[in-house]
Amino acid sequence: MNKVRIWDLPTRVFHWSLVLCLVGLVVTGKIGGETMKWHFRLGYTVLSLLLFRLVWGFVGGRWSRFSVFVVGPTAILRYLQGRDPALSVGHNPLGALSVLSLLGFALLQVATGLISDDEIATTGPLAKMVSSAWVGKATYYHAAIGQYVLYVLVLLHLGAMFYYRFKRKENLVPAMWHGDKVLPEPQQNARDDGKSRLVALVVFVLCAGVVTGLVQWAG
Repeated sequence: MNKVRIWDLPTRVFHWSLVLCLVGLVVTGKIGGETMKWHFRLGYTVLSLLLFRLVWGFVGGRWSRFSVFVVGPTAILRYLQGRDPALSVGHNPLGALSVLSLLGFALLQVATGLISDDEIATTGPLAKMVSSAWVGKATYYHAAIGQYVLYVLVLLHLGAMFYYRFKRKENLVPAMWHGDKVLPEPQQNARDDGKSRLVALVVFVLCAGVVTGLVQWAG
């Protein structure tokens, strides 16, 4: 058996930070009122995290890169037929679809939130930059569609984890805590040293700076 570093620290921090922020967004959104200040702050944080993950998907550790886990229909078929165990090392092909869906719809949810207006007390910072028609569409999507799409995707994600845990006897959660998997065949370790972690920190700070600058410019 071979112990392999699959998830680098930046990827793990991103994952659990996104989980906490999404929970916080649901809670603050349902409470409303004064908590909407935190709803927006968490939204800005999520946008920063998502921008970071998009960049990290190109420059991060091997198994976090889109080029490694985003595959075509042929590879998906091989995975479903159990003919290519290597496809299960990081995100398997179906897991990759789940990840891309979550990232895409989370980004869309944040984007629509930025230009939403509930016409009561809460207005997105970029709402004044677009037409009232787009504000109306964004507000409707954000409140009536987008959040429920994310609920479904999260439930599917959790359901897949339970399936792998109890049906296939593979617990996927520990690796996202400590980063390692024990595999039957040798595999390349994801780079996860001090230099790569410093690069990740710089990337995240730059992404957060872009979001902060955008919000301040709009204000």
